[in-house]
Amino acid sequence: MICYEHPLNERIRMLLRLEDLFDKVAFFSEKQDAFDHHSALVTLFEILDVTSRTDMKSDLLQELERQKQALEILRGSPKISEGALNQVLGNIQVASQGMLSMPGKIGEHLRDNEWLMSIKQRVGIPGGACEFDLPSYHYWLHLDHATRRSDLEEWLGPLLPIERGFSIVLHLLRNSGKKFRHTAQRGVFQQMGPGRVAHMLSLKVDDSLPCVPEISANKYALNIRFVTSGARQKPKIHEEDVEFELTFCNL
Repeated sequence: MICYEHPLNERIRMLLRLEDLFDKVAFFSEKQDAFDHHSALVTLFEILDVTSRTDMKSDLLQELERQKQALEILRGSPKISEGALNQVLGNIQVASQGMLSMPGKIGEHLRDNEWLMSIKQRVGIPGGACEFDLPSYHYWLHLDHATRRSDLEEWLGPLLPIERGFSIVLHLLRNSGKKFRHTAQRGVFQQMGPGRVAHMLSLKVDDSLPCVPEISANKYALNIRFVTSGARQKPKIHEEDVEFELTFCNL
C-alpha cells in the first residue's frame, strides 16, 4: 500500500513540509559526498524559510499543551494503556522544554552567520553556487567529510526541538480517526459530509495500481479522482474501479 496524506489547513500543510525537509537534511547529512552535503545545506535553508513565516514555536507549544490536557482526561480509562499514555505525555514534556529553552527566534543562529547567508543568497540563483561565485564555499566542500558533517550537525542541532515538537503532533494526528474501506467507481469517488471536520486525510491505495488520487475536500464534500499520469502520457481518469482505505485524521 502507498499512503497519500492530504492536509486540510495551512498549519498541517506546513508541518508536513517540515517533516519532509527534516527527513531530507538528515539523509543527506549522513552521506560523505560533497554533493550530498550541498543538498543538505540547501535543504537547511528551505527549513529556515518555512519556519520564518509564522511564530511556529509558540504555535507548537500551544498545540502540545492542548494535546497534553486532552490526554490527561483519558487517564484511568480502561481502554487506554497507562504506560503508553505516560510515555506520550513524557515526550510532550521533553519536547516542550526543548522549545522553551531555544534562545531567540527559530534559526537565528543561522541568520547571524554571514557566511551561511551569503551562500543562501547565491543558491537561490540557478547555478549561483559555482566555485567562481563562492570560492570559500568551494573550499568548504573540499574539506574532509567528517568536518563538513560536524558543521552540518552544529547548524541543524538548534532546530531539532522544533522537529521533536511537530513529530509528536503529526504522530497523534496520524493515529486519530477510524479507517474506512471505499471503492471509487470508474476512478471517481464522492462523499457528502454534513459539517465533518478533519485536519488531514490519509488515503491508502495498492501500490500496483497505475494511478494517483487527486483530492478536493472541504467540510461539506470530498471528491477524489484517480488519475493515470506519467512522464510519457497526459493525465486522464483511471476508468476501472479503485479500492482504497480512507481515514479522517483530526487533532
